[in-house]
Amino acid sequence: MVKTSNPLMKSILRKRTSIKQEDSSGEQKDLHDSLDYQFIEELKKTPLSLLLDDNHAFIKAIFQDCSDVVVRQFDIEPNIPALLLFVDGLTNTELLNDTMKSLMLIGGGETSVQRIADAILPVSQTQISDNYGDLLVSVLGGDAALLVEGNAKAILLGIRGTEKRSVAEPETETVVRGPKEGFVESIRTNTSMIRRKLKTPRLKMKSMCVGKESNTNLVICYMDDLAMPSLVEEVVKRLELIKIDAILESGMIEELIQDNAYSPFPQMQYTERPDVVAGALVQGRVAILTDGTPFALIVPFVFIQTMQTAEDYYERFQIGSLLRLLRYVFVFLSLTTPALYVAITTFHQELLPTTLMLSVAASREAIPFPAAVEAFIMEITFEALREAGIRLPKAVGSAVSILGALVVGQAAVQAGIVSAPMVIVVSITGIASFTIPRFNGAIAIRMLRFPILLAGAVFGFYGIFFSLMILIGHMANLRSFGVPYLSPIGPLSSGDMKDVFVRAPWWELNKRPEFMPVQDAHRMDDKLSQQIMQDGGLDGSSIQHKHHSSEEGNQNGSS
Repeated sequence: MVKTSNPLMKSILRKRTSIKQEDSSGEQKDLHDSLDYQFIEELKKTPLSLLLDDNHAFIKAIFQDCSDVVVRQFDIEPNIPALLLFVDGLTNTELLNDTMKSLMLIGGGETSVQRIADAILPVSQTQISDNYGDLLVSVLGGDAALLVEGNAKAILLGIRGTEKRSVAEPETETVVRGPKEGFVESIRTNTSMIRRKLKTPRLKMKSMCVGKESNTNLVICYMDDLAMPSLVEEVVKRLELIKIDAILESGMIEELIQDNAYSPFPQMQYTERPDVVAGALVQGRVAILTDGTPFALIVPFVFIQTMQTAEDYYERFQIGSLLRLLRYVFVFLSLTTPALYVAITTFHQELLPTTLMLSVAASREAIPFPAAVEAFIMEITFEALREAGIRLPKAVGSAVSILGALVVGQAAVQAGIVSAPMVIVVSITGIASFTIPRFNGAIAIRMLRFPILLAGAVFGFYGIFFSLMILIGHMANLRSFGVPYLSPIGPLSSGDMKDVFVRAPWWELNKRPEFMPVQDAHRMDDKLSQQIMQDGGLDGSSIQHKHHSSEEGNQNGSS
């Protein structure tokens, strides 16, 4: 064990050593104690030693059996012992070599880490740390640490150089018109893309670290002149209360901090698009970026935003409004079409025209199952084919799902297992579910389709209406960080209805959503639209048309 005068350092080293000395009886107490949630906080209370040998031994004890952690000892001229700590593969080796070269050639016997950081190191980002906790978290994040004999402080060098995916078009939120760039797994690349959209010091990015073992970096983005301080404080408080071993994706954070974890409806928006995050921030909302994933979380989130896409605001408002109305129609069809078909064919045949009813009855004559069983068989089969198409390689996934649906549907009809109208109903339902822009919202609709189908099979239209009433009541009780989930429909906000079922022209969207508490409700003035209406546009009387000038020339020639 390392000889040190620091009692807390002794305690930590004793804990780490006890893991190796664990007996074969399976006693896990020392191991559990050494992996408690306070380990990093405990290290933050452990100061660095003035003796480089003590620091070296302590670092070696912590990083025992870590082959990717490099501890490089060298001398700063003339003969001043120093130590460089970094993780192979996470740092920029070129900058690291330049740093060591500059240190080995400085001369003059400089030993102060503050002087070295200020005047010698060829690195733009440096920090000074006096404890092991900040040092280790920084090094494991990709920085390098420089320790010098006679200094109880370390220089943290910001020379991260990990391999990362290049910026490309988002795969989950494609648009015809709009930016083609999407987030990547590097959190600093993502913050830079947001900063390019919003070039203002009002854009704040608060950093946090979550996860006992993963120490995942989070960035909370908000506009300090728009977002309510209470909303930002609530987001920070919920994130600080997360006590978990590792955060590997933003979906884990979403499930931990959402208001109602048992609801099938998403209460937080996730997106790969920087423009969507920027648009949410100027509405007074808060975004959470997670290192290691291209998906950012946005809060609060209401149901109508499930039906909205970025392209609605980039195309002309007539196109955006038409597409949005189409989505609402198909969402209703996706949720209720199988249930309506089963209820009509089982209980309410009088609602169909006689010719259509005879055609449906003839197609179902040889089917051995009731309509409800038939619908469940086809819906489950369709969901299985869709899941298989997602999991298979891209080269064959779409072909297998399409051919599988055609072959299975045709074979089932010919074998007399299901009727042709049921295949049509299930196909329409599947197509309708693809029109929902948000994938998590589409999944919620797909899940709720089955209980509504069961209610329609047992009670007919009464069961369907009763299920929809329960569903709407549940949504009315949901909250997303204090905002009612059905806003602005319930409670009704008449000013926000211009951007619900249709999208009004931009000059009419001069205020931010009323259901969102913000510090400044006005987003633009209406001088431009008023000026255009007042002037009536350019009348064109001063424009010289080509055929006019040619006619004048002909008249002059004849005269």
